Amino acid sequence: MTSSNQKIARAAGTVMLAILLGQLAGLVRSMIVASAFTASDLDAFSAANRVSETLFNLIAAGALGSAFLPTFTSLLVTEKRAAAWKLASSLVNLVTLTLILAAALVSIFAPQIVRYLLAPGLSADPRQFQLTIDLLRIQSISAILFGVGGLVVSILNAHQVFFIPQLTAAMYQLGLIFGALVLSRWMGIYGLAWGVILGSALFLLIQLPSLFKLHGTFSASLGLSNPDVHKVIRLMGPRVFGAAIVQLNFWVNTNLASRMDAGSIISLTYGFMLMLMAQAAIAQSAAIAAMPTFSAQHALGKQDEMRASLASTLRGMFLLSVPASLGLMLLARPIVSMLYQRGEFNALTAEMTAWALVWYAAGLVGHSIMEVLTRAFYAQHDTKTPVLIGTVAMLLNVLFSLTFPRLFLTWGWMPHGGLALANSLATALEASALFVVMRQRLGGIEGKRIAQGLASAAIAGAGMSLALGVWIRLAGGMNRWLVGLGGVAVGGIAYGLVMLALRVPEIQSLVQLIRRKL
Repeated sequence: MTSSNQKIARAAGTVMLAILLGQLAGLVRSMIVASAFTASDLDAFSAANRVSETLFNLIAAGALGSAFLPTFTSLLVTEKRAAAWKLASSLVNLVTLTLILAAALVSIFAPQIVRYLLAPGLSADPRQFQLTIDLLRIQSISAILFGVGGLVVSILNAHQVFFIPQLTAAMYQLGLIFGALVLSRWMGIYGLAWGVILGSALFLLIQLPSLFKLHGTFSASLGLSNPDVHKVIRLMGPRVFGAAIVQLNFWVNTNLASRMDAGSIISLTYGFMLMLMAQAAIAQSAAIAAMPTFSAQHALGKQDEMRASLASTLRGMFLLSVPASLGLMLLARPIVSMLYQRGEFNALTAEMTAWALVWYAAGLVGHSIMEVLTRAFYAQHDTKTPVLIGTVAMLLNVLFSLTFPRLFLTWGWMPHGGLALANSLATALEASALFVVMRQRLGGIEGKRIAQGLASAAIAGAGMSLALGVWIRLAGGMNRWLVGLGGVAVGGIAYGLVMLALRVPEIQSLVQLIRRKL
């Protein structure tokens, strides 16, 4: 393993730990929220939250972060520290002003947004319609805090600081937990919305000590004449369009789900969230850790090193995401029952959520591969290619979303599962297209080695699926916690044993490391 790959692996381990803490906090939060509020109220909350998430992702998270991080990193590695911090200061100021204006407009036009764009199906119930408007207005404030916090994440990542920025997710979840357990006693579902504001404030505040340790110089300028700011905005343009495409897919799903049975929106939200928990632990940690390395390698013209780093990261994605995808599909019902089926979250809602999870989990591999590949493009200062491919994928997703639910209904299946399948299939096609383009650009990505990793994962995954099938049949009448946790253990052991039998290098290295530690 090269020094660059070792660097990515170490950073990925640190990021994975922080992400797992965030995912654990998110899991606890979702369990508390699911049991405390009705499916109808959670439909309204989830729909309202979609708008603030869109603002954050359009302006700060994927868009500005993906354009800013490579530019900021390039200035740092070429010893232009003063210029780097002028760029960072200008963008913080611009993002803050932009998001304040956007949040104000959302609050003013909230009724129109809900009725005509976001969730027209909810407007049939006057109470639920007004509730969605109120929650939307409250939660729009969070986009401002998230926006600034998202930029700080990029600044810290560029300095190879990963743990604290990824711990922000856990802080956000703690805010929601406080809202659900404490504020909701007096405010009901409104307390959960104010928990979002508290969580977004913690998201930003926990990073400030690490930011101050960098001793960067902050200026109040907007940098409108700064060429580096112009470069980021130019790079950001295609990415904003790409992020809008991704968010449009979510809006389409929310819009269509609002017309289906009550609980469809929250079932899709929770099913997608469970898939994202696995994707975050598997792919986000590696992608976040790899992007600064990819950016530095590209800036220094080390294409061979970037090719090797990308190939190693993609191989790891297949080895981890294939078993996770199969496991979530096979264990969807016991996992959802184990985690959520209590209080207001009844058996029907659990069944609807498990159904969504099955079809979202089918796309886990595609989501994981795409997470890494898009970062590789951004590291090359190419935001256009992912956007062009994403545009086609978005159109396909909309087409699939309009088609699959109808097919599901004709087969007697719950239609919201078709929306989940549409997302998974479109994402798989998008990841495949990104891989083909990147392979051509780099003159290959060690395809044979990646294919061997995928083949090993598929063989081990088949063995794991067989073991899980036996377990589910034997444990059918047992306690749901035993079925769920036991299934995770059985699946993990079976997969690991087959991988050992196949002599997969990554597994052998892990075993050797454990032996040395013992």
